[in-house]
Amino acid sequence: MIAAALVIPQQLAHLNWLDTVVIVTYFAAVLGLGLLLKQQTNTSEDFFLAGRDMSAWVAGVSFLAANMGALELMGWAASAYQYGFLAAHWYWIGAVPAMLFLALVMMPFYYISRTHSVPGYLKLRFGESTRALSAFSFAGMTVLMSGINMFAMAKVMQVVLGWNLNFSIFVSSLTVAAYVTLGGLRSAILNEVLQFFLIWAGAIVVPILGLMETGGWAGLKLRILENTQSAGFLHMWTTLGDPRANSMGIHWTGMVFGLGFVGALGYWTTDFLVVQRILAAKDLRSAQMAPIIGAWFKMAVPFIVIVPGLIGLAVLPGAGLPLVGEGVARAGQHTYNEVLPLLLVRYAGPGLLGLGITALIAGFMSGMAGNVSAFSAVWSYDIYQPLLRPQATDREMLRVGRWSTILGVLASIGTAYFAMHFSSIMEYVQALFSFFVTPLFATVILGMLWKRCTNAGAFWGLLLGMASSVGMWAWVQAQPSALHILALSQYAQPMAESLYRMLWSWLLAVLVTVVVSLFTRPKPVSELGGLVYGATELPLEASYPLVQQPVFWAGAAFLVFLWLQWLFR
Repeated sequence: MIAAALVIPQQLAHLNWLDTVVIVTYFAAVLGLGLLLKQQTNTSEDFFLAGRDMSAWVAGVSFLAANMGALELMGWAASAYQYGFLAAHWYWIGAVPAMLFLALVMMPFYYISRTHSVPGYLKLRFGESTRALSAFSFAGMTVLMSGINMFAMAKVMQVVLGWNLNFSIFVSSLTVAAYVTLGGLRSAILNEVLQFFLIWAGAIVVPILGLMETGGWAGLKLRILENTQSAGFLHMWTTLGDPRANSMGIHWTGMVFGLGFVGALGYWTTDFLVVQRILAAKDLRSAQMAPIIGAWFKMAVPFIVIVPGLIGLAVLPGAGLPLVGEGVARAGQHTYNEVLPLLLVRYAGPGLLGLGITALIAGFMSGMAGNVSAFSAVWSYDIYQPLLRPQATDREMLRVGRWSTILGVLASIGTAYFAMHFSSIMEYVQALFSFFVTPLFATVILGMLWKRCTNAGAFWGLLLGMASSVGMWAWVQAQPSALHILALSQYAQPMAESLYRMLWSWLLAVLVTVVVSLFTRPKPVSELGGLVYGATELPLEASYPLVQQPVFWAGAAFLVFLWLQWLFR
């Protein structure tokens, strides 16, 4: 999710030889790791699930890194500049509780069922029709999301460094295609771990030097107050009681239920892009610990994502007045999305600039690789094998996985050029999540928690949930005033409307699923073992000391999360 169109009018920086060496070294390391791991990728499970032998730490870091692309870095720095500290909600209430819920409640079913994907779980629970619907929709979403990452990276490299747009698209796509095709998910995961630390190393320069320039956190707040004449930019909760009091025009119900409940749980628990990383864990305890480890890291991410946007409010000329959010920037102006590049150029010298640019490249490629590897798994296991070649051998599936990776990259190149025609990438990305992710969460959570949920109920709930979200989005495009109806506020901005759209589509999916299920025949309880609470005997954690149990670290993480909400209220 990002906050504004990537329309950047001028080149911002030039690389020297040291910066170039840093970038070239990164590309060489990525390709070398892919070649090295090809020797360990001999079966379809090696390719799609990394042999299910990843430790909790590796799976946890990869789980977070798959979501921590440069769209996140640039987009949420832009959002922080536009909305202030409200943007941190997407990293805290919009992530941490959902990640802990995934670990403690949903992960046992994903892992015990030994499924290769979320659509694979739906096949076991609801049959082929629901699996096929979710597989085709998810495959389409991953390609569209990969294309957005590709286009955004190419556009930023064009503006920041003057690189040709087509050159950037093809270099990044060929690199991702090479290392994912060679090493499969194992290569994607280990590269994501590398990219995670590169992103931190490159991005941390801006908040550290920015806070030094502004005189620390207290000095930063004073400068923002002077420049914006609004204390609302510095608070997360105190302005949410009245939509008129915050720049997003949103009520707390939208933030809690639209983002914290439906949006966050939908993304972190059912989006196979991130769930796939956890399925690669070596055992159930590691699979549960992985998102908990990710939650601890996630709470720290606003330091390198949100704080730069706030620093932009404090130090950039005009305190935001020269920046525009939508469409083409006027002469002498920049878009919101240029906040991070502007600050990177301001603070990074030779070598550091190369490291910062490498962090952005690593972030974009992490996003592309995550989507492409997820597309490959879903295409191979949930479309090709069940619908086209049920008798496919393991060797054939490995071959299909590699070719589908190339297919995913080629399709992503097409969607990258398609994304150029949208004036607001924010609306594009938010629409994709509301179309596919939140209705799917309704289907999955009802399937796991309600034994009475039927195959027909799940299929029609998922289908009509998706259709309703598309319909609401189309209504707003055709009649912009509908935004204020859906978001329950005449002051609502598009970000607020997207959260309420997620909530309404989820509620409709639940309602349809429940009603249809009550009028159709459910599966016998004997067929629900390993798939539904109340019909599954979960493994006990009694053999581990308390401090080694997932529930202990999940509880500690939740307490820290609550403290952060109070601290920045």
